Amino acid sequence: MVCIRGRDTFLLKMVHGKNLFLAFGTKEKIMPSHDSVSSDLSEQKLEMPGSSSFLQGQKENEVEMYNPECCQQEESTSRLASDMDINNGQSWKWLRFHFGLYGSMRANEFARANKANKRGDWRDPIPRLVLHFDAGSFLVFYNCRIQQCSSPSTDPATDILSLEFDRERALEVLAKDTPVCYILLNQSYFSGIGNIIKNESLYLARIHPLSLGSSLESTDLKSLLDHVVQFSLAWLHNKLGRQRLQLQIYMKDKCPKGHEVKKATFGPPDGLKRLTWWCPQCQPRVPPEEMDMPLEQGT
Repeated sequence: MVCIRGRDTFLLKMVHGKNLFLAFGTKEKIMPSHDSVSSDLSEQKLEMPGSSSFLQGQKENEVEMYNPECCQQEESTSRLASDMDINNGQSWKWLRFHFGLYGSMRANEFARANKANKRGDWRDPIPRLVLHFDAGSFLVFYNCRIQQCSSPSTDPATDILSLEFDRERALEVLAKDTPVCYILLNQSYFSGIGNIIKNESLYLARIHPLSLGSSLESTDLKSLLDHVVQFSLAWLHNKLGRQRLQLQIYMKDKCPKGHEVKKATFGPPDGLKRLTWWCPQCQPRVPPEEMDMPLEQGT
């Protein structure tokens, strides 16, 4: 665990999908030289990124798990803290936090165990990094990868909760000759979408996860995209209000209409396979003769 303090240290943040970028510097260096960085600053206080898909990613990965692989980053993070002291804040240091499947961040509180682990222990999750501020507030990071970078790498046009999200490009990508459940998890086009958003949006749009985008009507694709954005916004709103969002299909045995739900593992041949839930009655499959469907795995 690494703790970073600094009476004269300022914090600059940017959020993109499941990535959080933080920069540290002195008051004299508060504005970086490149134009791509937001001017949203926090002086000895904590401000949560309220308009980004990071928070819904945090909610989606609410179950915080300790991954030993994350400890491999410990030494590099310690070197970073040392570098910051040596440079005495004369240059900005950016950290990239990638939260992946299980990463999370908490403000002014530590995570507590809500159930026993596989060994039967009720041990609290171990923080990956703790940032303290002079006013007494702090940020706690769990199970995430931390890397140094020269500047943030973001594309607001792919962030589903950004005002600059490019709907037209998103619709073009969805219309490809590829199962829509594969496309939705492609972070190059839909930054911030995770497995829960994928499953819930497909159910709300009444689209089978293996339907090829090219086989769907444009109205269906627009409906799917609308549900992706609306569900993500609702999730963010509930998260900020510390409320749980009622899920319709994810990890359910029956859909809201009482139909039996099926579960299988789907993913690109050369990519990550993810569990998918769908209702065969509410989300009918396109007739096999019209599609060259990949094999379903699991039941």
